[in-house]
Amino acid sequence: MFQAKSSTHVFVLRVILAAIMVILAAVVRILPHPWNFTPIGAMALFSGAMFRDRRIAFLFPLVALFAGDLFVGIHRLIPIVYASFLVSVFIGTWLADRRGILRIGGAVFLGALQFFLVTNFAVWQLFGTYPRTPAGLAACYIAGLPFFGNTLAGDAVYAALFFRIFALAEKLFPTLNQPAAHLTQ
Repeated sequence: MFQAKSSTHVFVLRVILAAIMVILAAVVRILPHPWNFTPIGAMALFSGAMFRDRRIAFLFPLVALFAGDLFVGIHRLIPIVYASFLVSVFIGTWLADRRGILRIGGAVFLGALQFFLVTNFAVWQLFGTYPRTPAGLAACYIAGLPFFGNTLAGDAVYAALFFRIFALAEKLFPTLNQPAAHLTQ
């Protein structure tokens, strides 16, 4: 009986903390910021790392993206962008049991890199901005390098904040460290 209450308590605390971070991610995304310097990639990694229930892990970043898109606007690349952030959630699952600085840094780099590669390929493929040749693809990637820098920096800053805040919460609420049976489903 105590385990069920403890599991429920852990689940509720994690959901509350993650919900606060999702709201923060959505709000920060609609505030003025440098291009691609947003918390969404970090939120995706964080969700993948924190939630054993994959439905929740994949839902939180999509909610933040959608909430932001209601203000930022809808565009042709949304399905590609959303899919790319779901890849970042999957990368975040690699952090689930071991959230060291090097692993988080590696996940941040991989998440930003795959976002850069996927979304720039989509821009090259879907828009007529660049010729559909290897040279056109290379030009598209070169033009996107400043955005990659901002994506990587934003993901790094916000991942550091999210994971540090959660580490502090684990110290304040030791029950967050307890495994919760229904979080592993």
